[in-house]
Amino acid sequence: MLNIDSLQKGIVIDHIQAGTSMRIYNLLGLEEMDCCVAVIKNARSTKYGRKDIIKIEGDVKLDLEILGFIDHNITIDIIDDGRIVEKKRLVLPQTVKNVIKCKNPRCITTIEEGVDQIFKLCDEKTHRYRCIYCEQEYKPE
Repeated sequence: MLNIDSLQKGIVIDHIQAGTSMRIYNLLGLEEMDCCVAVIKNARSTKYGRKDIIKIEGDVKLDLEILGFIDHNITIDIIDDGRIVEKKRLVLPQTVKNVIKCKNPRCITTIEEGVDQIFKLCDEKTHRYRCIYCEQEYKPE
């Protein structure tokens, strides 16, 4: 069995759907951070069967809206002095900025450079979002 040291100070992103940790790693820009990051893929989970985990050492700020959009079942554990001091649950964000790309070839975000890709939640039950500029619908895979 693989053994990863516990954190003294940092963040543990837990209950990530198996196989999606690298997408989260890239969206959060963890490769650009100057801290120790451990990505654990396909760890055993009694609740989900398999899951991914990301451990980030140090005092870092994360965009929790991105994580909520990817999977609102993810849990965030804030670690200090080797103990969990806060446990955060995620929700679907009402607005997502520069995470989804509009597929409409006529949308201003496709035509003009530098325009933010902004989507609003239109159906919480099915996790559907719409582009605020052209109303193009984004459906999760």
